[in-house]
Amino acid sequence: MTPKQEERLRKKIAKIRKELAADKKRWGGFHDDSRGVRYLPPELFVKLKDYKGGLRYLRWFDRTFPDDMGHPFFLFDWTLILFKTGNLKEAEKKAFKTFSSNKYIFDKFLGKELMSLDLGENSGWEKEMVIKHFNYSRNHTEFKDFAEWLENLQTSEKFKKLTDELIEIDRKLITEPVGKTRTKLVNRRYKLI
Repeated sequence: MTPKQEERLRKKIAKIRKELAADKKRWGGFHDDSRGVRYLPPELFVKLKDYKGGLRYLRWFDRTFPDDMGHPFFLFDWTLILFKTGNLKEAEKKAFKTFSSNKYIFDKFLGKELMSLDLGENSGWEKEMVIKHFNYSRNHTEFKDFAEWLENLQTSEKFKKLTDELIEIDRKLITEPVGKTRTKLVNRRYKLI
């Protein structure tokens, strides 16, 4: 990346932060971010390889938007940034949250054949077709260490147990009608994540 390209990305991050700060000042909180600009900085920090800057932004994001679920690409960036800054326990938790938001994203990144789960995904972000727009790959030199860590995590007993349980709950939710059983399943899913 040239210095000019880096400067452009840093200006873009500063512009986003300024926009979010102005929104908060004007409304006393965050009124409308329907464009999703709050999700953009982590990807820009990854492009810059400024993982510490990305972590600072994500800590701010977590305090500012504590109930925000994010979306799979954003959560992937978050997991990557946590890994690259040595926060491995947090990275493991965020990896599971990333998987829960889209079960295909890690296979796409690792260059594996996508699982055929037939879960009748409810959220638009859960759909397999969303992954067509995901551009990260283990083949990128900067991500080799992360790819190795992620493969080891996915094959760990703890992660497999959690993902298997999540998939089982999601399968049951497809046909379970509204009622006590469905509520229990939804609550269990929420607690897993």
